[in-house]
Amino acid sequence: MKEFTLSIFDPNTLLPHRAGIAGLALALSVLDPKDAPLTWEVTDDAVKLAWEGSDFAVVKWLLDQTYQITADGYLKVSALKLDDQGNYTFTQGVLSTFLQHSQQRSLGAPITRSFTIDEGQPEIKIDVRPLLSCYYTDDIKEAFNSKGAFKKEISLKGHHLPGLVECFVNGAYQESPEGFLALLFLPIACGYYKLPAQTVGGKLAGRSAVVIPNVTHLTHWVRSRQNLSGRTYRDFRSSGAGESALHFLLQEKTLEDTQQFRVNYCEVYQLGKQVWDGNQSFLKQAVYRVEADDDLLDLYDIARQLFPAQVKQTDKGETWLAISKTLPWICDNLVAAKPWYWGFFEFRKRNGVYERKGLVKMTEYLNAEEQVLFDAVQGAFSNYLYGQIKQAQKQGRPLDYGQVTDKVIYRMQRPSTQQEFATALVDFLSQFRSKAGRAAGAQIYHWIHREANWRQARDLTLLAIATYTSKKGDALDGADVPIESAAESDSEDAETFSMSV
Repeated sequence: MKEFTLSIFDPNTLLPHRAGIAGLALALSVLDPKDAPLTWEVTDDAVKLAWEGSDFAVVKWLLDQTYQITADGYLKVSALKLDDQGNYTFTQGVLSTFLQHSQQRSLGAPITRSFTIDEGQPEIKIDVRPLLSCYYTDDIKEAFNSKGAFKKEISLKGHHLPGLVECFVNGAYQESPEGFLALLFLPIACGYYKLPAQTVGGKLAGRSAVVIPNVTHLTHWVRSRQNLSGRTYRDFRSSGAGESALHFLLQEKTLEDTQQFRVNYCEVYQLGKQVWDGNQSFLKQAVYRVEADDDLLDLYDIARQLFPAQVKQTDKGETWLAISKTLPWICDNLVAAKPWYWGFFEFRKRNGVYERKGLVKMTEYLNAEEQVLFDAVQGAFSNYLYGQIKQAQKQGRPLDYGQVTDKVIYRMQRPSTQQEFATALVDFLSQFRSKAGRAAGAQIYHWIHREANWRQARDLTLLAIATYTSKKGDALDGADVPIESAAESDSEDAETFSMSV
């Protein structure tokens, strides 16, 4: 009798193996053991398997029970309990990660699918090639000898580890039978996301992300996964690798409130085209490890509601799901454990058009130290603006709010050293002294005269000016004025989003 014990605490396993063991546990949870050619037991930290006879026959039975191809051309996993949109996103996710190579799958002729994203909004129409066959539904004889027994070492390709490239000098990656078996079920445990395309070698190329969780308690994880409410096309579209990890961890947090058993971190593989490989479209571009932190996930949840993907329609009736350009910048900061507004100096220079209303709401989530500098700058800017309004009234002309805002932003953007920025900010705060600034001298000194702080202070200063809204008690006393950058316009709304479906 063959016996396999696949433990998530085995020191010889890597994160993909542990996630694969969790995927196997989930697959077994919906199988009937009565007619099975093997027996199994799932504990809190291991999956124990036992069988007699051919290894190949048992593994083939497990795969046949787990993976099926539907009449619609979807890769179906019964344990995931997915609806039509969920089956689409799972299939497309696996095809752009584990099964990206043409040797691992065959596809039919393109057909058009339609999905409803928001009630009352036009449907999204997507051209897709249905799946006809794939590695998981075919014979996997390369792992077995002529007698149907596992080989001692099994060669791995990219359909076992996403984005894996063989090192031709050292030969193929080798795996044990236990590790190979776990990796067969890795796709079930992962999260999949389609990222905005990027230009590589002068051509537009697609990108994807696969998120691999660190499962610490098998039975709890299986139970929580069984309660997952499906995966929509909106969830499948992500603004970047950082958001993919945060979205996945937020789902895990929603499913499992018990901190002890929750997924405590994940790794996200960003896959896309590399100029040195003309064959594969989804090679590893980056790998990030993201810790599950409640405060961070709460802030991400707020940001994704403020910068949602939106259904857009052209004059010809073509529809697409437009993705925010602001959200990936915020998410990349969050996963790097930086303030959410970090790099606003560079972000604003890259993006003449940005979602100001959402940024205004995000400024409500600054900490106490950040709020001191933020309020001091906005108070000074309010006084400056008041003077500009009075001057324009005397001259009998309307005030160009965007132009005067840009003047101050340029004044704060121009300094390139700590000393130059400190001088510019102190001059501005002194010239247009406000109530908020008078009592904040010590804190402002701390912000601008420490090498580690001044760039963050510059980002916060520019953010304060770009998101200024008059409040009761300041120089404009809550007056409703259109404080926007001259480069920003509602008529250019389409530029705020990437248009790729």
